[in-house]
Amino acid sequence: MEKIKIQMPDKVRKILHRLQEHGFEAYAVGGCVRDACLGRVPSDWDITTSAMPEQVKGLFRRCVDTGIAHGTITVMIGEDGFEVTTYRVDGKYSDGRHPDEVRFTPCLEEDLKRRDFTINAMAYNDTAGLIDLFGGLEDLQNRCIRCVGDPRRRFNEDALRLLRAIRFSAQLDFEIDPDTFEAARELAGTLSRISEERIAAELIKLLQSAHPEKMQLIYESGMSAVFLPEWDRIAELSCAGAHHSGTVGEHTLRVLQNVRPDRMLRLAALMHDFGKAETAVQREDGGMAFPEHAREGEKLAKKILQRLKLDRLTMDTVGALIRIHSESPGETPAQVRHFASAIGPELFESYAALKRADILSRSAGDPEEDLKRLERAEELFTQILERGDCLCIRQLALSGRDLIADGMQGGPAMGKVLEALLDEVLTDPEKNTREYLLERSRELRGQ
Repeated sequence: MEKIKIQMPDKVRKILHRLQEHGFEAYAVGGCVRDACLGRVPSDWDITTSAMPEQVKGLFRRCVDTGIAHGTITVMIGEDGFEVTTYRVDGKYSDGRHPDEVRFTPCLEEDLKRRDFTINAMAYNDTAGLIDLFGGLEDLQNRCIRCVGDPRRRFNEDALRLLRAIRFSAQLDFEIDPDTFEAARELAGTLSRISEERIAAELIKLLQSAHPEKMQLIYESGMSAVFLPEWDRIAELSCAGAHHSGTVGEHTLRVLQNVRPDRMLRLAALMHDFGKAETAVQREDGGMAFPEHAREGEKLAKKILQRLKLDRLTMDTVGALIRIHSESPGETPAQVRHFASAIGPELFESYAALKRADILSRSAGDPEEDLKRLERAEELFTQILERGDCLCIRQLALSGRDLIADGMQGGPAMGKVLEALLDEVLTDPEKNTREYLLERSRELRGQ
């Protein structure tokens, strides 16, 4: 068999050669080898070696003790850092996440067999070529995610690997080996050991992948019952009606596929119909209706994102997108200005992207008319921005300072006057002049 040749950055090759020159084994390892075998450009390069941490530090001028307790030193070459980790064997995983202790070993095989999946358990250097002890290359060729050794042992060591299996499946568009998936189903409940922050990080990577529809595996494996029960509630909920057939879950998967891999948009797409489980009512014709589901969905999304320890900006943005996703922006310039002002001009483009994905993901009815109306609104919004039409109070030609200078007291009354002036300008942008607004403000104040 022809030896596989992997292109490595010169800085990585320099580190490997320095270690080898001093009698140590050294290999690029893990995800970088996987990606290189797939013809991708790795985002970072990790190195494993038989050298002990202090020996590594003795060979390189600039090192950082980033994880020395677990054998990891970051070697700095110029502005770039490369993690160099001593071969190790992990001890017991009492917390289902981290080994209680690690033991260094001179054996590469011992280090590789503790890793999660076969495709991440390959090592490489120019001298030895590809070291593939567990069939990782074959699994890459077969597009398969499979645990190294006993999947139940791997998942019991670190429950986050349950989610990582599905995340890799989504990122690479690979199938999960049946025994590995069955083990994941059996051990789904152990995800409760994992911090919300870690779960959120894996979930977002999955959602931003090329195949976010793999979210279905989160449900089928039972993992969502642990950290996202709201998904379970809509997964098989009927959404039969004028625009839909099938389930809310099926529709949601299509929306995820139809929206670009933006973090906020994919989170909003995932949760945009969660409120339907809370608001579902059956109509007389047998179909389903979900009154006020968008507002209920906003509340649920904010609770979920808070539970997952995500930031306030994410909670507010995703919640707002969900609240407005069912609304219409109107069909005239004035209507579009009022709508953009109400939601915040900065949200309009994301709203339109989610709205389009929602329309395109219908399983019944003809979406063409709704798509045309949305496109017309987007064209009007672009024209509004190009003209520089006023869309918020700070863009008014009259400020609060002007009103105070004209004898008005500050406070809620001033706010109401400014809002009334904005409403007029949104209807007719030609009125956005200081002279008109000052005179109109006096009328509103009864002067």
